[in-house]
Amino acid sequence: METCKKLFKEKTKTKGKGRVVIAMSGGMDSSVAAALLKESGDFEVVGVFMKFWSEGKTGRSQNKCCSTEAEKRARKVAALLKIPFYVFDFKREFKKKIVDCFLKKIRQGVTPNPCVVCNKEIKFGLLFEKAKRFGADFIATGHYACLREGKEGIKLMRAKDKNKDQSYFLWRLSQKQLEHVLFPIGGYTRQEVEKLSKKFKLPLSGVSKSLEICFVGDTINDFLRSHLSIRPGKIITSNGKVLGTHNGLWFYTIGQRKGIMLPGGPYYVLDKDIKKNLLIVTKNERDLYKKEVGLKEVNWILKDTPRFPLSVKAKIRHRHKSAEAVIVRKNKRYRLQFKRPQRAITPGQSAVFYKGNQVLGGAVIY
Repeated sequence: METCKKLFKEKTKTKGKGRVVIAMSGGMDSSVAAALLKESGDFEVVGVFMKFWSEGKTGRSQNKCCSTEAEKRARKVAALLKIPFYVFDFKREFKKKIVDCFLKKIRQGVTPNPCVVCNKEIKFGLLFEKAKRFGADFIATGHYACLREGKEGIKLMRAKDKNKDQSYFLWRLSQKQLEHVLFPIGGYTRQEVEKLSKKFKLPLSGVSKSLEICFVGDTINDFLRSHLSIRPGKIITSNGKVLGTHNGLWFYTIGQRKGIMLPGGPYYVLDKDIKKNLLIVTKNERDLYKKEVGLKEVNWILKDTPRFPLSVKAKIRHRHKSAEAVIVRKNKRYRLQFKRPQRAITPGQSAVFYKGNQVLGGAVIY
């Protein structure tokens, strides 16, 4: 089987000399991706640093993806590689499309995944629209994912390094977007990327690992407290017995054990009743397991919509082990049915569908 590394090299050769905008965060992955593009000699490479919204301008309140230090590192890497470097200010768009949307979903009682939305709307949406003004043919990122071209269109594939694979976060992308995307490090392991960083002598000392929600400060609860008001309500069992009180349903997610603060535990969050402001808990962890869930906002990366019922391997969280399931569709509504019950299937999170190493598409759980 052809590796992602080989496929990337073949793609760069067949596309010819074109201009590519590489999103540079100042981290190791995007920096090595930029270096590989430059080394290939097949592109005119342009580096771009994106500024996103953050709580404050300094310290821990800065957005982890675009801090002052991150911008300085990205500039140094671009200078070393001798590529043009620009800064795009997306703070307003990021606040509206990512942060405000995230808080809106939290108020509705679900647990959204802002990184999935950011990839579609900002990194592979707004960035490419801006990049086209530079005459760019492609945009590239430091995502651990692969692309494969064929008669069925462009396939989104898992990365070589399964521990770093980020294909889960890319399920909202379309064929039109993927036609203009490159993932230079998808065919490398993290260890190989680290070696490449040393080979290229990239100035990346002091780089910390990135976190999934970049705009959150120290903890998600601290962030929510600063943006959502306290709304106390009752904590009850599934049969209606009142056990205590909570300070707001947005501080809890399905399957959560910590922070419930009830004697005689442990208790697990089983459900949330938004209309009545009730937090429903259980002491029996088996209650968290379900075999079927509804899907909305379904997106197929495939060129053509598949036939149903469709057998897949599905992931309901990034670190969730993919599980055998069947997707059924009736009256334009989708249901995901697992072969074996899965723990803490959470409304608002993404269910992503795989066939082998290929990402077929995904949806939002409800």
